[in-house]
Amino acid sequence: MSNHSTESQQDLEKLEIDLLLQGLYTWCGYDFRNYAYKSIRRRIWHRIHAEKLSSITGLLEKILHDPACLKRLISDFSIHVTEMFRDPLFFLDFREKVVPQLRTYPSIRIWHAGCSTGEEVYSMAMLLHEEGIYEKTKIYATDINAEVLKIAKSGVFPLEQMRKYTNNYILAGGKKAFSDYYQVTNNGVKFHPFLSKNIVFAQHNLVTDHSFNEFHVILCRNVLIYFNKNLQDKVHSLFYESLGMLGILGLGDKETINHTMKADCYENISSSQKLYKKIN
Repeated sequence: MSNHSTESQQDLEKLEIDLLLQGLYTWCGYDFRNYAYKSIRRRIWHRIHAEKLSSITGLLEKILHDPACLKRLISDFSIHVTEMFRDPLFFLDFREKVVPQLRTYPSIRIWHAGCSTGEEVYSMAMLLHEEGIYEKTKIYATDINAEVLKIAKSGVFPLEQMRKYTNNYILAGGKKAFSDYYQVTNNGVKFHPFLSKNIVFAQHNLVTDHSFNEFHVILCRNVLIYFNKNLQDKVHSLFYESLGMLGILGLGDKETINHTMKADCYENISSSQKLYKKIN
């Protein structure tokens, strides 16, 4: 195949993907148009093969007429990488460098954006409980995907993960026995209800929805890596508007505030663990 022919194929594929994403947005309001192209392309082709189709246009036709297929594609686009106390040193730094500031507030509002199935939200509740400040905290945990939010609300997770999660908890500076926080059931492990009493789980789309409160802490870890530069800037503006002065922004290990429009508005309080404080 000639270079010209290859380029034509790539241009046609790009056009089909653009039409699919525009159709998805127009049809049901899900806006994936500014997601990182390579990642979204890979997920589209995964769904094409899973549905036993042969083209992107064929997938567009199917999602417009088959709600179940639409639901499967949305699930493919929603990336869920999470675990209890994921990146334990992040939680250790949060405990040591952020909690002393939070202690000074009469009440605390935390937004966990892109919370997936909720493991990191429950981890934060445990940490705040151990530091004696969970009673005055409200955690707003949001995700674009309604299905993962159902799992998060249930507080039930696989038993086979507990050994790894226990190790993460210890490395994160945990002060109790991790097993004190859950009980084993027929379905897996259920975390104690007191952990979720100050958590509000809700659907929120970082791409299309607006700020809904002012927060002392915003956590959004390894979500922005799936967005292109324009969308990253848009979401950083949303976080900036949603954070109170001296508020804390926590990002994922592959992300940074550097090279964004809001870089000068923050000071670095943990460069290794991507914790930043809003200073202007």
